[in-house]
Amino acid sequence: MPSWLRRVLIGEPLATHRLSFERLGMLGGLAVFAADALSSSAYGPEEILRALVLAGSGALGWVVGIGIAIAALLAVVVISYRQTVIEYPSGGGAYVVARDNLGTLPSLVAGGALQTDYVLTVAVSVAAGVAAITSAWPALLTYRVLIGVVWIAFMAIVNLRGVRESAAVFGVPVYAFIALMLAMIAMGLGRLAFGTIEPVTSEYVAATQPLTLFLILRAFSSGGATLTGIEAVANGVQAFTKPSGRNAARVLGVLGVLLGVMTVGIALLAHGLEVHPADHETVTSQIAAAVFGRGTLYYALQITTAIILIIAANTSFAGFPRLAAFMANDGFVPRQFANIGDRLVYSNGIIFLAVLASILLTVFGGDVHALIPLYAVGVFTAFTLSQSGMVLHWLRKRDEGWRHRAIVNAIGAAVTGIVLIVVAATKFVLGAWLIVVLIPLLLVAFRAIRRHYDYVAQRLSLDMASEVKPLRNLNLLLVGGMHRGTLEGLEYLRALTGEGRAVHLEVGGEHNPRIKRMWDDWEKEIPLVILESPYRSMTEPLVEYIQSTQSTEGYDTVTVIIPEFVVDTWWESLLHNHSALWLQVLLRNVPGVALLNMRYRL
Repeated sequence: MPSWLRRVLIGEPLATHRLSFERLGMLGGLAVFAADALSSSAYGPEEILRALVLAGSGALGWVVGIGIAIAALLAVVVISYRQTVIEYPSGGGAYVVARDNLGTLPSLVAGGALQTDYVLTVAVSVAAGVAAITSAWPALLTYRVLIGVVWIAFMAIVNLRGVRESAAVFGVPVYAFIALMLAMIAMGLGRLAFGTIEPVTSEYVAATQPLTLFLILRAFSSGGATLTGIEAVANGVQAFTKPSGRNAARVLGVLGVLLGVMTVGIALLAHGLEVHPADHETVTSQIAAAVFGRGTLYYALQITTAIILIIAANTSFAGFPRLAAFMANDGFVPRQFANIGDRLVYSNGIIFLAVLASILLTVFGGDVHALIPLYAVGVFTAFTLSQSGMVLHWLRKRDEGWRHRAIVNAIGAAVTGIVLIVVAATKFVLGAWLIVVLIPLLLVAFRAIRRHYDYVAQRLSLDMASEVKPLRNLNLLLVGGMHRGTLEGLEYLRALTGEGRAVHLEVGGEHNPRIKRMWDDWEKEIPLVILESPYRSMTEPLVEYIQSTQSTEGYDTVTVIIPEFVVDTWWESLLHNHSALWLQVLLRNVPGVALLNMRYRL
């Protein structure tokens, strides 16, 4: 990317010492890390209804009980994770907890599960946000994939600008969504209590299958997607102002209360207003229309819902790069993910996440209901491993109050483990099998990457110093013609140690090329070797000559010097064929060859 475009889109680089200033307080942290979990209240209850409606309208009353059960599960997870973030203020969440207490394999399972969940979070959140837009403006339904991909790109750019800027951009819609949702719930429940509101629909939906325990558990597992996003706070503890652990715990507490109230409130309204799930309009939209009417407040809620559903992906953009950085430092994902970019964020992780989520959104056609079955398996796997690891942590540490803390985490591990089994079993044939297959494949990839890094470290170790032998090197200067640039290249060649030769690739088929006729007039010391190339290849004759010098003349290495002139403007560079660049690309993997690019200005 051109530097001027980077400055416009991303901003000026930030010095490393500013890292301590690029942290979030409680309000900013809630905007960045809680958007995903809070936004799930807009589609979690709807997914419960979509599962229950298979048993007919009479089964929809179960939405209240399932909503309360999810709120109770949320309370268990939040209380457990508050202990985790205080005990692990360096962040890393389930991956670090499992690594330190359960071992490498469980930590990789947690890391792989969370990575898949983060990618799905972006795709599901954006798809749900676009669904909220198309509910209010149905004409846009045809363009939902394009709208989603554009929003993902926008989210990536905002996050590349830094964590504080993302909090500033997304703080207003997050808090507007909270205010409008709480207002809708309060007003709707009040009007239901006083009987001043009519049901949304009186139609009856016939059952297509009986109401069984399996169907209820399937509805519960669909609503379990509401808990996704909580783990991101544990991964991003270092993003909070100090004391980081305490501030992250406060954000988790506020998040738990708000999400619990929203989930149960929408479930009560959906039951009281007899809302049925529809393809053309979301459940939240139907409730808002009944409570507010299709006026200013309705459209304000639809817009803020769409925005928060889309910016819920921001939680993944905050969590995925940090998790990838932890795993990169341990050698299980490419090292590039640990690099901090211009704006003190993990830029490679942000870009990689945006690309994967865009592909996933496109493959599934932007349909949130097609993506939901893949959801929640990963996050509940991480929940279970994290809480199990914390139990072992307390058993080892045994400081004051450790029994109480161990019991809290043990309850969290047991409950989330049961939910994981339920989610995997009820969603397996609906698409969750993809995640069940994908996580083992990721484990294979993680271990292969680690083996590579271990091999590289072993080969680069000073224990292998005895393998290093004195080298005999030949310097080859590539010359295209006899001109001033060639003379500068010859002077550079003389400044190097070792034998030097000039090499010219003759692609014109001349037996006595012009450069050969001029060489003796300008150069008396360095010999010129002319390599004929009847098929106009720039590399094959050169590689054959290099290999010949190594096999017959005993050279261990050959340094190829490629002169290249630099023009003054970008448009002038378009007028040249950049053969030096292509030679570097083509020769870089030839054994025993070192490449040296000598650039000179006209």
